Amino acid sequence: MQPDATIQHEPADADGLVVASLSGELDLDRADAVRDRLAEVATDPKCRYLRVDVAGLDFIDSYGLGALVSARNSAAAQGTTLTLAEPSPPVRKAIEVTGLGHVFGL
Repeated sequence: MQPDATIQHEPADADGLVVASLSGELDLDRADAVRDRLAEVATDPKCRYLRVDVAGLDFIDSYGLGALVSARNSAAAQGTTLTLAEPSPPVRKAIEVTGLGHVFGL
């Protein structure tokens, strides 16, 4: 059985920054839950910037990338900037292949 993508985050700091971390695998089975949770975090009125640390992701597929793009778009609709930080090698490769670096601030 593959490990699920786990999301952890802290409350917004004084500048409105929320740091969330993903670990495990982000694929078809977990994409919707991750998308929805990140979008929910972005709705916090204190959250102006959502930085998602993806160093702990061991695997990401096209559904996972789509979930991150969708979460980014939902955050933007709330006035929140979502960026990715510390991409693991599989995440970096997927982002490079798809040309999504500029979307996530990489």
